This record gives sequence, structure tokens and C-alpha cells, in this order.
Amino acid sequence: MSAFVYDLAQLIHQRRLAPVTLIAHSLGGNIALRYAGIYPEHVRKLVAIEGLGPSPRMLAERQAIAPAERMRRWIEERRGLAGRLPRRYPTIEDAFRRMQEENTHLSPEQARHLTIHGANQNEDGTYSWKFDSHVRANPPADMTQEDLETLWARITCPTLLVYGRESWASNPQEDGRIRHFSSAEVIAFEGAGHWVHHDKTEEFLAAVKAFL
Repeated sequence: MSAFVYDLAQLIHQRRLAPVTLIAHSLGGNIALRYAGIYPEHVRKLVAIEGLGPSPRMLAERQAIAPAERMRRWIEERRGLAGRLPRRYPTIEDAFRRMQEENTHLSPEQARHLTIHGANQNEDGTYSWKFDSHVRANPPADMTQEDLETLWARITCPTLLVYGRESWASNPQEDGRIRHFSSAEVIAFEGAGHWVHHDKTEEFLAAVKAFL
């Protein structure tokens, strides 16, 4: 996570982009929130789509596992990911159907767009997804929750925290995490999962445009 935050900090610093408006999802949202707490003067406005990470309940369950066991599980997970070969789809249509299966909220047009731009064609003519499976593995150690909450409290720009009612992610308005923010509001979308901006694109865009 520190390396990701550094990447964002360097991009903004080297390109002299500050103050920036950031819109980020999930892992990206987590990175953006940390950056905004470290450099509050560099962020004009922030939209974080399900970016606060695990809920308080999930964190408590994780912390109940002994450190050595957490490390062992992480190592085994990394080994498993390293041993996986990227799945190959015979045609782009096969990949398209898999995209539709993964998220039933997507329209056919959205699923096709995401498939075309989210897959590479291999030399044998098959298709594989571009994403890095290693990002799936949660790090065994990170900043403490108290430190993260301190960063959230340092954010000074208007902040919009977006959530889907059908997502695994916990709504900060309901689990209490919103209290750590001085200038944040939460908006939750019905009929949306973790990929709110895909599941409810028009509604999401309207809310973000109004916020900006």
C-alpha cells in the first residue's frame, strides 16, 4: 500500500497536478483516501467508491487470528496465486460471456466494452484478462486502523463516499466510520454491488457531477 501511495504522490508531484480532483474505486479509493490525508492541501475534491477497506467486523475477525497464522495464510495464498496460469478463452465472445456471468448488473454494451478493454489476445489467438491476480492477496501487515482513521480525519476537501446496497462492503454511515471524517458525505445506490459506477452508471455520473 505504501508503494501505491508513493506512485500516486510521484505522479501528482512530477506532473505538477496539485490540487487534484480524485475519483477512485476500491483499492484505488483506499490509496486516494490515504493520499488525501497525507497531503490534504493537494486534493481539491475526492470521490471514493467503496474505498475504506474491510468493515470493522471484518477487521476484528482478522485481528483475532494470531500474527504467525496470518503470515502463513498470506504466504500460502501468494504461492497459490503464483502457481495459477491465466485462464485462456478461445474467443472474445467466451470472455464476454464470462464478464456477464461475473456481474449480472452490467448491460450487454457495458460487458462488451469492459471485455474488449480488459483482455489481451495471446499469441495463440486466445484471450486472457489483463488484471494482476496478486492484488487479490491482502497484505498480512499494514498501517494500524488507528493510523488510517487519523489520516481520514486530516482530509479537508469535500469527500463523497459511494456505496452499493448489494455490495460486501460496509456502509460507513451505518458502521460508524463516517465519524472520522470532517467533510464527507455518504451516498448509497440501490441495485448496485461493489462496482457501483458500472452497476448504476447514469445515476452515479449524475451524483458525481452534482458533487463536483
